[in-house]
Amino acid sequence: MASVTQAELWYDGSCAIDKDLVELAGFREFEQIDIYNVDNGERFHTYVILAESGSGTISMNGAAARKVQVGDRVIIAAYGQMNEAEANEFKPKLVYLNKDNSVERTTNTIPVQKD
Repeated sequence: MASVTQAELWYDGSCAIDKDLVELAGFREFEQIDIYNVDNGERFHTYVILAESGSGTISMNGAAARKVQVGDRVIIAAYGQMNEAEANEFKPKLVYLNKDNSVERTTNTIPVQKD
């Protein structure tokens, strides 16, 4: 989860993400992403633009700014298509952030959900 640091309505529609976090997550500039707002349940598509390295910026821009409030916790996800052989070898990049958008930990697995 990341914390929204800005919501800029009058900016090109996008999500500006700290360049260091973009690289750590394996995202690409202009890549389509999904945003899941944990605080209000909104789910929407947008795309990545780069914010200053080390800034911790997570800014929802344009129409996406109406879907969040500064401080909301969001999950940012990207998806890919691959054949079965590629899927068998694929290891996702999961980046977990603290409330200040500093890196808490990274992994490539999610524990099995228990009752």
